[in-house]
Amino acid sequence: MDNLKPGLVGNADMVVGTNDTAARVGSGKIFVLATPVMIGLMEEAALDAVEHLLPDARQSLGTHLDVSHTAATPTGMKVTARAELVKVEGRMLFFSVTARDEVEEIGNGQHQRVVVNARAFVDRVAKKLG
Repeated sequence: MDNLKPGLVGNADMVVGTNDTAARVGSGKIFVLATPVMIGLMEEAALDAVEHLLPDARQSLGTHLDVSHTAATPTGMKVTARAELVKVEGRMLFFSVTARDEVEEIGNGQHQRVVVNARAFVDRVAKKLG
C-alpha cells in the first residue's frame, strides 16, 4: 500500500433522476437530490481515487462520514463528487470530499475508509448467518 499517498484524487458524476430524489428514497418530500445519494456519490469518488491501487485481494470499505449537504439540486442536473486522499494511517484512509452541481458546491466533508482483506471480510460476514 506504499502507493497510497496524500494527494490522490477521484471523481464520480451523475445526472439527478427521479429515483435519486429525497421524495423517492424517503429522506424528505421534495424532488431534489437526496442526501444519501450525494453521500454515495462521494464514496464512489473515494473508490475512484484509490481502489485501483490496492494490492490483489484488498479493497476499501467506508467506516465514517461527516458530511454537510448545503444546497439543493433539481432533477436533470449533473452532479460531480470529488474525493482527495489527505492522510493514510496504517489501513485507514482519510478523504476530503466535495460535491458540486452545475451551479455551485452542494456538499462537503470528510470520509474515512479502511483497507481489508476481501476474502477474510466476507468470511466474517458469513459467520453472522450461522
